[in-house]
Amino acid sequence: MMKISSFAIVLLGLMLSPFALIQAQTVKADDVVGVWLTQDKDSHVEIFKQGDKYFGKIIWLDEPIDSVTGKPKLDDKNPDAKLQSRPIMGLELLANFKYYPDDQEWEKGQIYDPKKGSTYSCYMEFPDPANKNKLKIRGYIGFSLLGRTVYWTRVTQ
Repeated sequence: MMKISSFAIVLLGLMLSPFALIQAQTVKADDVVGVWLTQDKDSHVEIFKQGDKYFGKIIWLDEPIDSVTGKPKLDDKNPDAKLQSRPIMGLELLANFKYYPDDQEWEKGQIYDPKKGSTYSCYMEFPDPANKNKLKIRGYIGFSLLGRTVYWTRVTQ
């Protein structure tokens, strides 16, 4: 009888251990907050929380000065002529993301691409919840199947 009880306890422990790992890898809403190096490694984006939503702005550029004009780079690809004179440095790229704990994703936000002057629907998630230093960002038009994915890396001091 003792052998059966010991076996049952060991078996139960083995069955529950994956649940303990999943529990330990839970993503929290503010885990996305911080500074991120973009996939092209040409800018840093600071993601911050405002109210219950998340936003991101450019805080560093590899080449902040336009080589032709000698002045700070501008949002000159923007389709709105009034916005074409604003500097890229400090530009808000990510807007209005809300965290959904069931999906462990930040969804229903937008991402702006200053290289193309286009805004896309977007969601963000950690591809591996155990590694909160790599962020998957998926921008799309209409359906998330029609889009582009980039990966950003957390900047640590």
